[in-house]
Amino acid sequence: MPQIFRLGPYWVYFWSNEGKPAEPVHVHISMGAPSPGATKVWITRAGRCYLCHNHSKIPPRTLRNMMGIIEARSAEIVAKWISYFGSADYYC
Repeated sequence: MPQIFRLGPYWVYFWSNEGKPAEPVHVHISMGAPSPGATKVWITRAGRCYLCHNHSKIPPRTLRNMMGIIEARSAEIVAKWISYFGSADYYC
């Protein structure tokens, strides 16, 4: 499970097994250790974020702020994704 970065108590990461072929570029967010029901955010080709679901029940304001940071760091996320999986596809 590659951890990309932390935002306070929240971990931003992707799973090492994101399917065959790998799903489009996205991150999971959970408080503390990774969990199967974590919030999922797609990263678009333009570097924007699209909320897939908020199963971690992150408060709306906190989630908006986190998504802004994820967008600002989207190039880093995509680079780590490509480094780990070898290629990247996008949700949109």
